[in-house]
Amino acid sequence: MDFMRLLKSLEELLYELVSWLVFYPLTFWRALTRPLSMMEYADIELSDRPEDQYDDTVSPPLFLLITLLLSQALSAAFPTPLGASAADIEALTRSTSNLLIARGVIFGIFPMAMAVTLIKLKRMALTRSTLRPPFFSQCYVAAPFVMLIGLSVDFIAVPGRSGIMAAVLIFAAAVLWYGQAQIRWFMQDLGLGLVRAFGLFLLAFVLAMILSLAIAFVLATQLPRWNG
Repeated sequence: MDFMRLLKSLEELLYELVSWLVFYPLTFWRALTRPLSMMEYADIELSDRPEDQYDDTVSPPLFLLITLLLSQALSAAFPTPLGASAADIEALTRSTSNLLIARGVIFGIFPMAMAVTLIKLKRMALTRSTLRPPFFSQCYVAAPFVMLIGLSVDFIAVPGRSGIMAAVLIFAAAVLWYGQAQIRWFMQDLGLGLVRAFGLFLLAFVLAMILSLAIAFVLATQLPRWNG
């Protein structure tokens, strides 16, 4: 019986992994082209039974996690940054899991900051249950943003500074896309005007950027020790 349960678990795992090949690209395309619809979808799905949730997409946190993993794999394909020795790169990337956790913490600040901002402006109690719906919604929008930001950082690290222009253009596109989605979200959920929604987004975004950069600096100094 234990062996049959193991086979059944492996069967479910295999199906889940292979299904990502279909549903991840579909989810990414929908998040990129219809961010507000996907955010509304995330809220609606949370009201379903757990086994029925996100049946035609990848669930929001998992979607963000897979995107971070793909971004990490893409970064590994770029040339070694100038000034970094082979030993430094090997020490930093020796543990894929640690690096993925680090990226998750850094980029998870953005959906968390936006979700907390919404909860506070709605004057709701900040609890795990109230934070869950807006955070799940934000994961759908954060994933394309994270992918583009990671790509811009990779271009900055290209030797010879040949990727600087591409990095600037990709970063600008990422912020503009992310900004318009968040501004429209604040306007829709909070009934705000354009100017106030823009100011709210700018404040939350700057605070998230500062905090993520601070965490990135700390993790950059500690990650090689974790891998050691």
